[in-house]
Formats: sequence, structure tokens, C-alpha cells
Amino acid sequence: MLCRFPVRDRQKGGRRITLFLPAVIGAGPVGLAAAAHLITRGIEPIVFERGETVGASLLEWGHVQVFSPWTYNIDAAARSLLEAAGWSAPAADGLPTGSEIVRSYLAPLAALPAIAPNIRLGSTVIAVTREGLDKLSSTNRAGAPFVVRFADGNGNEEQVRVRAVIDASGTWTQPNPIGIDGLPVAGEAAATDRIAYGIPDVSGARRKDYAGKRVLVIGGGHSAINTALALMELQETAPGTEVFWALRRKGVERLLGGGLNDQLPARGALGLAARQTMNEGRLTMLAPFTVERISRQPDHVAVAARLDGTPFPLTVDRIVVATGFRPDFSFLRELRLALDPAVEAPPALAPLIDPNFHSCGTVPPHGVAELAHPEPGFTIVGSKSYGRAPTFLMATGYEQVRSVVAEIAGDHKAAREVRLVLPETGVCSADHIVGSDPSAGCCGGPAPAAIDACCAADASAKAAGRSGCGCGGPAKMPGPGNGRTDGIVEIAG
Repeated sequence: MLCRFPVRDRQKGGRRITLFLPAVIGAGPVGLAAAAHLITRGIEPIVFERGETVGASLLEWGHVQVFSPWTYNIDAAARSLLEAAGWSAPAADGLPTGSEIVRSYLAPLAALPAIAPNIRLGSTVIAVTREGLDKLSSTNRAGAPFVVRFADGNGNEEQVRVRAVIDASGTWTQPNPIGIDGLPVAGEAAATDRIAYGIPDVSGARRKDYAGKRVLVIGGGHSAINTALALMELQETAPGTEVFWALRRKGVERLLGGGLNDQLPARGALGLAARQTMNEGRLTMLAPFTVERISRQPDHVAVAARLDGTPFPLTVDRIVVATGFRPDFSFLRELRLALDPAVEAPPALAPLIDPNFHSCGTVPPHGVAELAHPEPGFTIVGSKSYGRAPTFLMATGYEQVRSVVAEIAGDHKAAREVRLVLPETGVCSADHIVGSDPSAGCCGGPAPAAIDACCAADASAKAAGRSGCGCGGPAKMPGPGNGRTDGIVEIAG
């Protein structure tokens, strides 16, 4: 039975204020999983979604097939609610696209009578604060309710008073710019009609923009690989299509090297396909490649860049920027957040996911304790909790919200009984040069498939009686050249 918390409407400063408990920001996979866990524990939430449908961010990359099968993509509490309503899950080993996740899972979940009335679509959260307190004020802060201010599609603003806030808004709307220094390069803003961020549907809805064109893809992660391979497919029916794949650092080998050792076969196959494409010479690899300026011309884009330090001018028709994403904290300015200065994740979580320190794809168990901020009752979950770190999986977010909701419900023991088992990538994240021998890398390359180890060095250490090589946790500070990986498609908040 649901605990329906009191709802009171009153006027304050010309705005209507309504009381709910608690608020979830974002109706993607992780946000709706949070709602499902709350409902399961008898707590009714209010869910804010900026889009006009649930899973709006996923639909923007709806043509892309994710690496993880359905078994990793459905939250346990959500599954229970759905099955109780007669829903049948897709085949566990199937690999859905973003659109299929929305159509076959999120939309039915959002339509459940226990959830549907509490979703506010087309509602963008523009501020969160403590009622009557700014960030500087400490008196009775922990006991003050939160105020969530949001705007509808017409710009009308409303507020709700809540006792807890779960931010699952994701990072999709905040792509990283082209500049290797984290800033847009000169001319980038003026050329946005020729630039796509993320994973555009180059062989489908956006085909006319890319067929027969010269295309520059910037990025060294799975999103860039996806785009490059899609352009190779387009090349088969539009032979004039030219592809330039630019890596800002020499780091793609870590994404190509896992191959068959990757416990998510589709992810390993993606790397193998990209390697084959490179070997066939069907695209031009540029690494390390740094863009300095973009000049939009009437019929092309002039790119002033450096290739391994040498000036390298390039003329293209389109640019795809797949350099990862970053969190948006602008609407949280009045809350007290604790963020790692590099990763922009909570300080306890950052060392567990920072690609500067981590050699392999293992993520240690983490929950509400690692996600905590100095603002009691406020938590960031999902891909946004990872800050600028890559390779977030939906299953990670599901375990996060299970722990966070248990804490909200007062079940502190369950909140800290975190058990997270994620598939290994089979690759190391330290940089290698494309085409180099993986055995020369930080961990000696992937471990043999039959051995329970994260890399060759780890296997050797365990064979010698030691606990391991230590690369699965914080390691030495990165030296020159150790760069970040880029975001992958499992990023929906």
C-alpha cells in the first residue's frame, strides 16, 4: 500500500508550492528504476522529465544497439512491478537499441498506474535548494525540505517541496566540445549546423547529411567507433563517402584490444570490427590530432589542426564530435556538493572510476555511502554520478538506486549491502598506440579467457601467490600521455 504523503497547495511569492516525497529528476532507465524501488517500498515519488516522453535521451540515440543484453538492462524492482501487471520481458540475451529499450521497457513501466500519475513530462528542473536557505545558511539545514523549481514547455514555473532529491538527469545534454583543453575551439559555435555531437544516425535518418561527404569523426571511445563503423556501412552504398577518424590522444588500442575476452561480446565485437576496418585502410586515422580552429565556408568546413604537433589543414563537409559528456550542475548551485576536482564525481566514488588511475574495466561495489554529498537527502545517481568518467552501465545505476532508496526508506543495513557484478571489458585503459602490441601495455594485455584475472599481469601475480597486480584499484599517479577514455552508449541517466 502506498504512503501518499500530504499534498498542500499554497502561494508564496507568486508561485504555487506543493509537497511531495521524494523527487526524482529524469525519467530514463535509472530515474524510472528509482521510482520503481520507491513504489516497491511504499513511497510515492514525483518524477520530472524534460522530454515529452520517458527515455527522451535514449531516443536521441535510438538507432544504436547497446553492448549489454536485456538481462543487464532491466532493473529488478521494475521487473517485479511490470510482471505483476502481465508484462513479458524481452529475450534475456537480446541486444536492444535505445528505441527498443524505451518501447519495450521504459514506456510500459511509466504507464503502470502506480507510476504514471507522478511523472511530469516536459518539465525541466531549473533549480534545487533548501526552503528558506541559500547555500551559505546552516541553521536547521538538514531538517529543511528541498524546493524543486521546474519549468514547463511554455516557460511557466512551478515549485514543489520534497524531503529528498534523486538526480538521475544524466549527461546526454552536455557533450564535451572539440577542444582538447575542454573548451570549444574557435569557430565551433558558428559551425554547429555542420557539427553533430554524440552518435548521429548517419546511415538512417541523417543519411543525406553524410552520404558521399567527407566526414571527420573526433573521439577515441565506443561512440566514435560506432559512428565510424556506421559510416563504413554507408560507404558501401555511397562510395564517395570519405571518413577521417581523429584521436585526440593515442588511446584507441585500449578499446580495440579486448576482443573475445570482453564479457560483453557485442562490445568486444565492436572493437574487432573497428580494427579490421583500420587494417583494410577504409578510413584515414589521424592521431594524435588537435583541432585549433574551425571556419565554416558556404560548401565545406575548414579545419585548422595539428597532427602529432605538425600543422595539418583539413577540409570536410561534416564533423561528428564523440568526445564524451560532462555533468550539468548549474541547477544545483544552492546545494552543498562534494565533487572530485578532476572527475566531478563524489570524492568517495571518484577513485573507483577515474580512468587516470584505473587500468581495467572492473568497478568495485558502491552505493549510497560512496554517492553521499554534504547535503543530506540529496543524491546524484546514474551516469551523472560518474561525472566525466566513461563506461557507465545501466546495471550500475540500478544498484545505485536500490541502495539510495533503501537509505531513504530508513533501511540503512540494506543500503550498505551493495553487491555489484559487472562484465569485464578485457582491456586496459592506459594508452597504447594504434596497431601496437597490447602486451607492451600497462597490464601486459588481456588475461587468458580461462583465468579469473583482469589482465595478464594480474594473472601472473595470482599465479605467484599474490593477491593480484593491483591495477583494479587506485594506482600510481598518471604520467604524461595518460588520457581519458570517451563515453559509451550506456550513458542514459
